[in-house]
Amino acid sequence: MLMSDSLGRPDFVWESTWEYLCDGILYNQRILLKSPDLSLTEQRLKNLTLFEIESFLLRNNSTLKNFREMPYPDNESVSSSNNRLIAEELSYCNTSLESELDNLFDSLTDEQRGIFDDIMTAIKNNKGGSFFVYGYGGTGKTFLWKTLSTALRSKRQIVLNVASSGIASLLLTGGRTAHSRFHIPLNLNEDSICFMKPNSDVSRLLKQTSLIIWDEAPMVHKHAFEALDRTLRDILTCDNVNNSDLIFGGKVVVFGGDFRQILPVIANGSRHDIVNASLSSSYIWDKCKLLKLTKNMRLTVGSDPSLIEQTRLFANWLLDIGEGKIGGSNDGDVIIDIPDDLLINQSSNPIGSLINFVYPSFLQNINNPTYFQDRAILAPKNEVVQEINDRLLSLFPGEEKEYLSSDSICQSEFVQESFNEALYSPDVLNGLKVSGMPNHKLKLKVGVPVMLLRNIDQKNGLCNGTRLQVLSLGNRVIEAVVITGSNIGHRTFISRLSLTPSDKKIPFKFKRRQFPLAVCFAMTINKSQGQSLSKVGLFLKEPVFTHGQLYVALSRVRSREGLKLLILDKDGRITNKTSNVVYKEVFQNLC
Repeated sequence: MLMSDSLGRPDFVWESTWEYLCDGILYNQRILLKSPDLSLTEQRLKNLTLFEIESFLLRNNSTLKNFREMPYPDNESVSSSNNRLIAEELSYCNTSLESELDNLFDSLTDEQRGIFDDIMTAIKNNKGGSFFVYGYGGTGKTFLWKTLSTALRSKRQIVLNVASSGIASLLLTGGRTAHSRFHIPLNLNEDSICFMKPNSDVSRLLKQTSLIIWDEAPMVHKHAFEALDRTLRDILTCDNVNNSDLIFGGKVVVFGGDFRQILPVIANGSRHDIVNASLSSSYIWDKCKLLKLTKNMRLTVGSDPSLIEQTRLFANWLLDIGEGKIGGSNDGDVIIDIPDDLLINQSSNPIGSLINFVYPSFLQNINNPTYFQDRAILAPKNEVVQEINDRLLSLFPGEEKEYLSSDSICQSEFVQESFNEALYSPDVLNGLKVSGMPNHKLKLKVGVPVMLLRNIDQKNGLCNGTRLQVLSLGNRVIEAVVITGSNIGHRTFISRLSLTPSDKKIPFKFKRRQFPLAVCFAMTINKSQGQSLSKVGLFLKEPVFTHGQLYVALSRVRSREGLKLLILDKDGRITNKTSNVVYKEVFQNLC
């Protein structure tokens, strides 16, 4: 009809019939984007329909621009509608979000509501801004993130929830690790940028994002935040040249976390190196508005009144440890005394006593799916963790199955003239034990708890740090069930992956094909950060060695009754004294 010029008022006909003309658009988008729950706003449906009409006219040497009364499709919006990342973030149900928001908002404390209003005002003003919400575990940071996300998503706005670790990201609705969401390089320097092109799907997603929430920020190197800042400035300058002068290109970014916890891991780094790598040492920190959460919600929400005082005293003791206020003057490392009721004092078989505390009635509960969910033994170093895991695996009933990796030198190494292949035989490669990589020899039994060592499917809870329980051991796949996070009960099959370590201490690149799993009756303190457990046994065969490790280990439990420590001195004898490492200079910028 447009082409035959038979419409006197094409705009009137369009407004009267667009709902019929767009029939099938939503259905096709759901198929195209593989998102059966996708919903589109009226404006997006209209725009996609106009785009279809324009495409038809162009094929016939005409265009909607010839009809002044007719609206014209926004090509940027059409590209966004075909962007799976954007569609995924807009797939939340508005009706349920609006009703949920009322309940969330009514539950905010005055402290939380003040922070909520500050951040929402910055988003409304559309001038950007960066914030840091500082609060220890139990002050309601995650609840605040959920309220902010729900408030914006109910208005069809995009919120990107990211965290510094896979485990922490599972606590956020639609959460991802920051490195995977923003394509941040693993090996960072002061000039790094994120791996994304200006017109890529992820770039278009960032352009339409109203808010970025980054949880557990203090544990990531400052160069990661600076890389994101540079990348956003580059991407958003295309829309407005003034964005190049704004922090994060004018986007509102909210960081959260606790500087009492473990700071960025720097291989062989000194105290100065670690402190200098933290977010509080970045130029970004000076642009952040500091907001504090100080009220412990665990003392007021659902607590047994008779236990509130005991919980308060335990929480304050943990904070004093995290801030280095126990044991006298703390200039980085101080010896502290642990209360007797928290110690394993059984001298004949101390490790057995620790195991019995964390895993009581061990053999009677191996088929209980909830038994391994929220209990673990923690230690500072991998060697001690391996020792505990091997001991418990030997006690576990059933037939043991052994999986060997296939290790090889990466092809890129062969082009180097100085590289001598003969020095790196398979036996040498097999013997390498690298942090974050599965060992060459992996021994498992059905029913054993294991930890995933790689991000596989974050949307379904399969990320680095997820704990699972083995259901069956095949030759090519291992069946397991998720026992932690938001996807408890989800069954999955894990296959071998080809993994290349990013550890700079290894002077060459090699590839290991192995199941990305490790037995996890015990885990390192660093790996436990972000997890919440009911029973924790802390084995200090050697003392902690970096800022925040002792605080993180002790604060994994919800109550004092769920915690026991086994501390050995340098002669292997049981003691009640241990080191606490706290770099107080990281707190100087938090006033």
